[in-house]
Amino acid sequence: MVMRTARIGLRVSAGQRRRCFALLASAGDVWACVLDMNRWRRQRGLPAIVSYQELCRELSAAGPGTFGELDTTGARSVLRRYSDAWFATAKRRKDGEETARYPRRKRRLMPVRYYHGTFTLDEMRLRLPAGRGCAPLWVRLGRPVPYPAGQVRSVTLVAEGGRLFVDVTAEVPITTYSPGQEPDPGRVAGVDPGVIHPFAVAGPDGEGLVVSGRAIRAEAHLHLRDAKHRRRAMARRTPKPGQAGSRRWRKLRARQRKVEARHRRRVRQAQHEAAKTVIDWAVARRIGTLVVGDPRGVLALKAGRRHNRRVRDWRIGYLIRCLKDKAEQAGIGLMLVDERGTSSTCPACRQRVSKPKDRNFACTRCGFKGHRDLVGGANIARRRPGGTITTNMFPVVITHRRAGRHLPGAGRSRRDPRRSPHHGTAHRVPWPAVARPTTRGESLAPSEDQPTPPPNEANVD
Repeated sequence: MVMRTARIGLRVSAGQRRRCFALLASAGDVWACVLDMNRWRRQRGLPAIVSYQELCRELSAAGPGTFGELDTTGARSVLRRYSDAWFATAKRRKDGEETARYPRRKRRLMPVRYYHGTFTLDEMRLRLPAGRGCAPLWVRLGRPVPYPAGQVRSVTLVAEGGRLFVDVTAEVPITTYSPGQEPDPGRVAGVDPGVIHPFAVAGPDGEGLVVSGRAIRAEAHLHLRDAKHRRRAMARRTPKPGQAGSRRWRKLRARQRKVEARHRRRVRQAQHEAAKTVIDWAVARRIGTLVVGDPRGVLALKAGRRHNRRVRDWRIGYLIRCLKDKAEQAGIGLMLVDERGTSSTCPACRQRVSKPKDRNFACTRCGFKGHRDLVGGANIARRRPGGTITTNMFPVVITHRRAGRHLPGAGRSRRDPRRSPHHGTAHRVPWPAVARPTTRGESLAPSEDQPTPPPNEANVD
């Protein structure tokens, strides 16, 4: 059994919305009280109260009604979050990570979690408990819960960009297969994560998969450009430090938070689609082990503001976590290895070459040519500890897929509805746009359903 979480929007009235935000604000008050209490104790030389049991005793001493409609279950979920964060930071600092910081920042709104038995899930209606003397809060879900009601273990009320959501966590069984169709741990595939291609997989039997993430990168570029335009438009109206903002400024800030949240949701959805594409491809070929290169060592390198921005928008940790969760549910093993030098090592003669600037890898010694990301995936597969790769790991047949088809501008014509035509006389293309056909009636976009051979079908021993 594995734990999975689905985020579902809420359809609430004005009164329900006020009550939900009041619960989140009360949870923020609980968080602030814990921070103030430990700061007061630290100033007087007393040990901080960080264990969950001690924090619950302090909450009981406060008495009922201290935090509005927030009941004991919701308040204890905040205490659990604080205790887990404190001990996780302590462990990281003990391991030598001096940059880890203890939780000391106050938040206006904090998520509230309710565990199994404290809430009621009735199809598309959710009942959240309230404090003593307050009526329970019933809210309507924006879509059906993707898990059976008996498997749901907790729900978490959260707010993002001014919108209300619930994170439904359920216990999902691991996928079962018919005899002879289950993944084989002996069949290994190397996965090279990247920015342009979120995943490039070099599998056994000379097969490979390349997942394009250009739509994700285009979404990040367009979002950054829109954010710059909004800042420039309000630069002269920005309140000075310490000066109260106007209603217009508060509306702008609300709009910025809404757009940022929408951008994050779009990117997260696209990354989940990319991970699911890899897992489905691996299951169809009975691949039981995925060796993934871990590039998080480059996050601390300073390479200029532009490249640092690209790396930050990459969100590689979340991308690997998506792949790991889906692999675990499918019964596929996943291990992380160091990927240093994999994209600049020839898979044929094992010699280091200059890293190519584009996607084409060419060895000046043996003449091997291939896709650079697939070269990295083939070299990553050979770094699996405790085993050797004896089969040809460089793909002979390559399958191309795209991630983020829901993103604006991800159609085959690469047009974005947020952008007006470059000249005023052209009419606006309806969305979704269709690629312009050629004289023979064929689309200009390459087909993604048929595998395509690489530039050079060189054999690798």
